[in-house]
Amino acid sequence: MCELLGMSANVPTDIVFSFTGLMQRGGRTGPHRDGWGIGFYEGRGLRLFQDPTASSESQVAQLVQRYPIKSEVVIGHIRQANVGKVCLANTHPFVREMWGRNWCFAHNGQLADFNPAVGFYRPVGDTDSEAAFCDLLNRIRSEFPEPVSLQALLPVLVKACTEYRSQGVFNCLLSDGDGLFSFCSSKLVHITRRAPFGPARLKDVDMIVDFQAETTPNDVVTVIATEPLTEDEIWHRYASGEWRLWRGGECTDHGQTAVIE
Repeated sequence: MCELLGMSANVPTDIVFSFTGLMQRGGRTGPHRDGWGIGFYEGRGLRLFQDPTASSESQVAQLVQRYPIKSEVVIGHIRQANVGKVCLANTHPFVREMWGRNWCFAHNGQLADFNPAVGFYRPVGDTDSEAAFCDLLNRIRSEFPEPVSLQALLPVLVKACTEYRSQGVFNCLLSDGDGLFSFCSSKLVHITRRAPFGPARLKDVDMIVDFQAETTPNDVVTVIATEPLTEDEIWHRYASGEWRLWRGGECTDHGQTAVIE
């Protein structure tokens, strides 16, 4: 399966450290060789990098590692293809415009026999992930013809994700550039870093960072991943069916759902 990476922070923050660790899992320390992508929000703008090659060998990934882009919301993904061929069109994260905002989505898992109704949003590629993203936006568009906050969308998001989960494995990250919604079907972890900051060492490559030297006492940064990226910090595991909404590095809402039989 694939792996996810997300970040929510209260100040523009670079994610080079976590990104460097994740990229090793794309062909070096892990089997996810079928493409990678990462999106950085900058206000209403979204800076998107994608490459259908293995992230551990990608020159585009090396560029991102050398280019410390600062953002308050980030969504990243490395792919191990299950549904859909290996190509740029099938590379996460996927992006669509709705209500004058860039919506960004990445999925880990697989949905069996997933054929949602055709709506306004349609997939460009042939993955179940992009089909789910389009279906999710179509549900939102149907329920809310006018713009509302991500907070107001929670009932629709949770209901849809619970239905998708009943058809397979559905771990996902979704953002409109303001909040970051995360849903766990099987595997997701998070860590919130705040003062007093300390050092951390990556699991997948020999790299240490002293966060105290890179932050201020007021910074709050939450990183979400499929598996812990560091070996000397305590990561918190989501329960199956658990969802969380993050804003400014803090969890502003959360809950847990049961599987629909």
